[in-house]
Amino acid sequence: MKKRLISFLLMTVLTMTALSGCAGGTGESSEDNSSTEATASTESGANTTQDAEPVYGGSVVVGIQQDIDSLDPHKATAAGTKEILFNIFEGLVKPDENGNLINAVASDYIISEDGLMYTFTLRDGVKFHNGNVVTAEDVKYSLERVSGLLDGTPLISTMSVITDVTILDEKTVQVTVDSPNPELIYSFVAAIIPAGSGEDENAAPIGTGPFSFVSYVPQEGIVLAKHAEYWQAGLPYLDEVTFKIISNVDTAMLDIKGGSVDICPYLTDVQANELSGEFNIVSAPSNVVQALFLNCAEGPLAEEKVRQAICYALDKESINEFVTGGNGVLVSSAMLPTLQDYYVDLNEMYGTTANIEMAKQLLTEAGYPDGIDLEITVPANYDVHVETTEVVAEQLKQAGINVTINAVEWGVWLEETYNGRQYEGTICGITSDMTPGYLLNRFVSSSKKNFINFNSEAYDETYAKAQECISLEDKAVYYRELQHILCEEAGSAFIQVPPLTIAMDKNLTGYKFYPVYVQDMSTVYWVNQ
Repeated sequence: MKKRLISFLLMTVLTMTALSGCAGGTGESSEDNSSTEATASTESGANTTQDAEPVYGGSVVVGIQQDIDSLDPHKATAAGTKEILFNIFEGLVKPDENGNLINAVASDYIISEDGLMYTFTLRDGVKFHNGNVVTAEDVKYSLERVSGLLDGTPLISTMSVITDVTILDEKTVQVTVDSPNPELIYSFVAAIIPAGSGEDENAAPIGTGPFSFVSYVPQEGIVLAKHAEYWQAGLPYLDEVTFKIISNVDTAMLDIKGGSVDICPYLTDVQANELSGEFNIVSAPSNVVQALFLNCAEGPLAEEKVRQAICYALDKESINEFVTGGNGVLVSSAMLPTLQDYYVDLNEMYGTTANIEMAKQLLTEAGYPDGIDLEITVPANYDVHVETTEVVAEQLKQAGINVTINAVEWGVWLEETYNGRQYEGTICGITSDMTPGYLLNRFVSSSKKNFINFNSEAYDETYAKAQECISLEDKAVYYRELQHILCEEAGSAFIQVPPLTIAMDKNLTGYKFYPVYVQDMSTVYWVNQ
């Protein structure tokens, strides 16, 4: 199966029309660096810099809302970390802004007809940030590390199917897996790092990306510098990028207005309107599913009817209007609507406006006629989630569900809520990689990512059947069934896919939106005025 056949499969998996246009994958690097650059919305003023001549050099400061959980690309958990590391590290392949896989460290790959063997040809002259050329030994080490072949502990669960990594020659690496999976190719975005460097990556990360690591100060930010020997000609434009951690929304607004921040992502509708006119406001659908996630093993929430009552009590239309200006997409499961071949619209199951009587009836049937108390933990640095939590608390009160809001720092949320599962409810967003199975795997009872403790025999059995399928069409049937199960059993109260709205200096352009959670600074540049 040649890579052009895989490109056809990628189009089947990713119908990203709503995000950045639909384009066929070629498996090659994109030489056109302006095809889907962000443009400002009409109400915020046209982005007049789009056709201006790009300037090489200069620096930008990007405001981010959370600290980094690890500089080791194979161990990073938070999506907010991975969006930064995208600039430092690359895999054999990587995503582009149109939802296609393009070759990165590899210049070509072939998948055997039985789907059990992947043969990668390395690109000539790709250099690490330390100046060393990437070798087959580096690729072998990286793949063995993430798959668990080095020490028995897989660092990326989907790569645990790798049974052998063989160097055929200095430019060719062959990977053998124990079972065919048409989605596995996406996992080869895993970062290639120097052989033997694993233990050092968290202290001094070395990759092949357009920017190299300079420094990191916890709670302050991370500084990156241009990789002068980057393999993709013409990139990057900027000499330096600083990701500045600004966990307080008021501080973020002051920083961008004062000029100490050039790009500020993840704005609420109110914030975007406040900055409109002074800055270019650009927006696109995100790849984040926001929900009131429920700990299915905690107290009353272990009762399916209680969780269903919460779903009925939510007025998602009001949440969407108040928090995101009506620009979000309402959902009732974890699947992204942009994955059109797999997505099922289940909004009618609980409705998109509140059904208080049904919510109260289900609480009574579950043994809670006087309602329940519910603590919702929310990461305080994400204003979208905080505002959503405040609206949800008022809505649930109407059904007799008394909410206490517990706003915590990001590190506390990550450690105690997500990893420790010490919570009742939490409002946050979950992100996807480029595979539909990624969004559904986390709800399998044995999954390490199943932070809601969802335990459904029907779900586990259906997911197992999906993994046995070789064809994407057959997988799609089971993936749609999984969404029904997750919704019917009210694994959580899914709300919306919020828009990704960004404010940036009017003299900057080149920003691109991706179908995955990244901040790609390689195509951003200042313009002559």
